[in-house]
Amino acid sequence: MFSKIRESNRLLIEADLTPVQGNRFQPTGFADLGAATYQVADGTAMLLVESAQSVANRLEAVIIGHDSEIIPELNGLSYIQVQMEGASETKTNSLIEAHRINSPFIISDKTFQDAFKADADYAKGKPLNWQKIAATIFKYDVNSLLHGAFMANLEDGRVKLSRAISGFIEAEGVREVVSGGVKNNPIDPTGKLRAKEYDKDVYSNVPYTRTEYTAEKITAYFNMDLGLLRSYDLSDDAFQLLVGLGLLKVQRFLSGGLRLRTACDLKLMKKIMVKEPEGFEIPNDAELLKMIQNKIIATKSMFADPPVTKIQTAVVIKGSDEEQDGA
Repeated sequence: MFSKIRESNRLLIEADLTPVQGNRFQPTGFADLGAATYQVADGTAMLLVESAQSVANRLEAVIIGHDSEIIPELNGLSYIQVQMEGASETKTNSLIEAHRINSPFIISDKTFQDAFKADADYAKGKPLNWQKIAATIFKYDVNSLLHGAFMANLEDGRVKLSRAISGFIEAEGVREVVSGGVKNNPIDPTGKLRAKEYDKDVYSNVPYTRTEYTAEKITAYFNMDLGLLRSYDLSDDAFQLLVGLGLLKVQRFLSGGLRLRTACDLKLMKKIMVKEPEGFEIPNDAELLKMIQNKIIATKSMFADPPVTKIQTAVVIKGSDEEQDGA
């Protein structure tokens, strides 16, 4: 299935998007900055619609199902499940944690940390064996190989794997659309009438401005670093599993995950385009899913047994008596 990418170092994908209704859309915003607008060399006005960080989160989300567990079609893939004990009885896992396998709820577990270090041949003052590290991450949390892992919470923080798949959405030929509105208080527009137990200034009529954009073109870009995945020296089945999983995420994100915000609902205009390598076509969803399921079986021995590693992590509320007693 992937014969045409065996010698390629990059898999570059583009997809043209358009608002599902009208012409306006709302881009991502940044604290103290707002929308990220810029110009390219010829003066064309550009806009960052969705950042690499946000696209990574959205790609990860397409394989997460009920109760934040992996979707049934991908059962058998490795990840880590955490049962918190103490101040909270919440469950979490490496699929939803912001730092994946480096989550403090995961890597702080002494038994797991010792097992990880032993498998990865990791020790302070010892050169890193990236192939063993990659194999260990594949064993416990395969998605961390695709989306990166900066394991700052492991010993001296030397283990850092960059994203093997990244993406962003940008628009060109943009123009501002400035509008506004008002939040009305139907009882007392002055805001003087307040709930006795809530005295914040949120009561009166509040006018506001709103800035949206139109664009000549909106494009989603994706880059899969095949050279990086190949450098981990995993088996060919593992390499194909990672590539297939990455492509499935891109395809499902573009086909169903493009309501980025209330005022930013986009759709795919035409077929997804592969810019590099030339002549490669992305298999359809059913073909990719079947291939991935076959590769999960083929790489079963490379995953933890069982593939979902379950750990229990004691948690406390910072500043509480329980924390002080633990210290």
